[in-house]
Amino acid sequence: MDEADRMLLRRYRLPLVGELQVASLWDALLSRELFTPDMIEDIQRAGSGSRRDQARQLILDLETRGSQALPLFISCLEDTGQDTLASLLKTSRQAAKQDDPSKPSRGKLAPVVLGPEELWPAKLRPEGLRPEVPRPGDIGSGGFTDVCPQDRAKGNADLAYVLNADPCGHCLIINNVNFCRESGLTARTGSNIDCERMQRRFHLLQFAVEVKCDLTAKQMVQALMQLARRDHGALDCCVVVILSHGCQASHRQFPGAVYGTDGCPVSIERIVNTFNGTGCPSLGGKPKLFFIQACGGEQKDHGFEVASTSPEDETPNSNPETDATPFQEGPRSTDEPDAVSSLPTPSDILVSYSTFPGFVSWRDPKSGSWYIETLDSIFEQWAHCEDLQTLLLRVANAVSVKGIYKQIPGCFNFLRKKLFFKT
Repeated sequence: MDEADRMLLRRYRLPLVGELQVASLWDALLSRELFTPDMIEDIQRAGSGSRRDQARQLILDLETRGSQALPLFISCLEDTGQDTLASLLKTSRQAAKQDDPSKPSRGKLAPVVLGPEELWPAKLRPEGLRPEVPRPGDIGSGGFTDVCPQDRAKGNADLAYVLNADPCGHCLIINNVNFCRESGLTARTGSNIDCERMQRRFHLLQFAVEVKCDLTAKQMVQALMQLARRDHGALDCCVVVILSHGCQASHRQFPGAVYGTDGCPVSIERIVNTFNGTGCPSLGGKPKLFFIQACGGEQKDHGFEVASTSPEDETPNSNPETDATPFQEGPRSTDEPDAVSSLPTPSDILVSYSTFPGFVSWRDPKSGSWYIETLDSIFEQWAHCEDLQTLLLRVANAVSVKGIYKQIPGCFNFLRKKLFFKT
């Protein structure tokens, strides 16, 4: 769905939610293949299951259904006799297309659309595409460009999220270190170092940071729900950081779960869905970021032999195997591989995991976890000029070359735009 259609839906969301007769729409939506049966079941279960909750979720999900979603939806309204709403959307859409300033007209120059080559480092661009004034240091470490695209992307709301609020948003850090004896989970020595790093980092990134330590599973859910129920209308973003042990969890959307201090798990799926359009409408269309430091399994990755490209990563006389300890040990405190699934309402969500499903996540009792230590370092060096996706690529690259046993972070990225932190 293009930005014009998306903005039109948001403009008329209130009258649509108030007047839409969803019960008569299901067959039409299925016949036009706008939604699958499973998607419609999820919409019908939204919130309390009331007509308004179903209508609200339907409008939110519609934004994710492709470029023809709005005209198909208008046809469904016409098929079911909801002509007033259909006429409202059709007329407004036609007017918006006619007034679209992005379309070239006589006497006006068409806007320049930046292609992928515009993002190449200047030294690698073909002749004729290089900037008139070359910048020094075009190629950074690891092959990433040092040229900052921040100003260009930030100036276009179609390319990047706008983070102008002060503070940008709330950041909740849940740091579980000490677990009850009955859980069989060991204390997470070194996690307080991770917590302090994340607290300082997101404060510098203009977030209002709140830290909660040693929460049971029930207390974790309560803390997340309290955050979701706040009014985020004047804010631009929301961040949740979870530092805990992990485990396998039955899921439909996101793999894995994290433990409360009582040894009871909370699924990542539940954590993320607490902030969906129904549970937290004031964050609709705004980026919601989740950083999960937890084990992905009990396997230890020995990696495979390649030519060394980063000699500086190898410290003389070091013993990386003893520098970090497994995130969990023993049958009760280890995770297992989990599957990857889709997210019915995926927009504006990013979940960053410390490790690949099925493998351990390493933590040093003295310096904290590899993932959080690297995340903090990369953000410090590059957050002023690179978007979040590029930052996380740097994190994955840096963590992947550590130690004898290997680890690589990964993420589920459903952001619609680039995200540049406010520094």
